[in-house]
Amino acid sequence: MITTFLLLLQMACPDHADHAMGFSQAASQHNFRLYEDGGAIEVRGNDAANVKAIREHLQMIAKEFAAGNFEKPQAVHDQMPDGAAVMKKLRREIKYDYGEIEAGGRVRIMTKNARALDAIHQFLRFQIREHKTGDSNVIEREPHHHADSGLRLP
Repeated sequence: MITTFLLLLQMACPDHADHAMGFSQAASQHNFRLYEDGGAIEVRGNDAANVKAIREHLQMIAKEFAAGNFEKPQAVHDQMPDGAAVMKKLRREIKYDYGEIEAGGRVRIMTKNARALDAIHQFLRFQIREHKTGDSNVIEREPHHHADSGLRLP
């Protein structure tokens, strides 16, 4: 009964992802990258207001994920994303670093823990599938190195 109600509510409110994220999905582009030490979530917008909302959202997501809170992606996808439960459990082994990119923002996800790495890759592949981004499922070397950024892995 509750599931039926939630399904009907979702169908009546197709912008539930917009509400959960705080910006228009139609006016933004998501990309998910898999790297040898984790990956990245990148979102770009097409106007100043959307870019501002994207950056605020991603800053919040970095903090929430670091605290083991995956409620927003669960609300967006109406299910707990693959890998999120392990990422929550191993949150102290994972670093989330927010940064601005042209017309948007980026959350870089890094770990040295093999179980956490597998969970991060599961999570990002789930996002690629759900958002239908067409991004590669292949694990790559990150093209930009953060040697001068002061980032330190846990």
